[in-house]
Amino acid sequence: MVRPDRDLLSGAVEVDETYVALRRRAGVTRKGARNAKAHDRSHLVAVAVAVEVLQPKGFGRVRLRRVVGSTTDALLPFVREHVRPGATVRTDGSPIYARLQDEGFDHDRRVMLGSKAPAHQPLPGVHRVAALLKRWLLGTHHGAVDPRHVDYYLDEFTFRFNRRSSRSRGMLFYRLIQQAAVAGPVTYTDIRDNLPSQ
Repeated sequence: MVRPDRDLLSGAVEVDETYVALRRRAGVTRKGARNAKAHDRSHLVAVAVAVEVLQPKGFGRVRLRRVVGSTTDALLPFVREHVRPGATVRTDGSPIYARLQDEGFDHDRRVMLGSKAPAHQPLPGVHRVAALLKRWLLGTHHGAVDPRHVDYYLDEFTFRFNRRSSRSRGMLFYRLIQQAAVAGPVTYTDIRDNLPSQ
């Protein structure tokens, strides 16, 4: 569902990360394990989110990708890969994004530490997309998403979101067929084990 030569996001782009719960936690196996289970985060998958912000209001295209975690080494390559150099990148005040200015982006930091405003006010785009993604995974898929396959679900959500206002629904099917014709073959084993195509 992803064109290899797709355009980079431009203009004002909000970037943040979110965590998606993708498997149910195992039941309590011993006394006192409930408190330990509350702090277990092994069921969470980190997802980087980038959203074009349109003026005067609204959102453009999105990009989503699973990342290792909330680190500079995980998020800077995501921004480089999906956002056009020179674009204004809006982030929270996290030091993770401190090097964006050096990478050729206009960095607009929205520091929320100590602010009384909720997090969704300074960065409405990424919070709206993250909420829609989580609702889609829990509603449509009932949370039954194997963490190995989350990349495919992120690609499908991105495809659907970016074409949400398409007036020609037949064009969506045409685009899928067109991309399937130019992409390399993918075997069942590749999909099952989430191996990159050769």
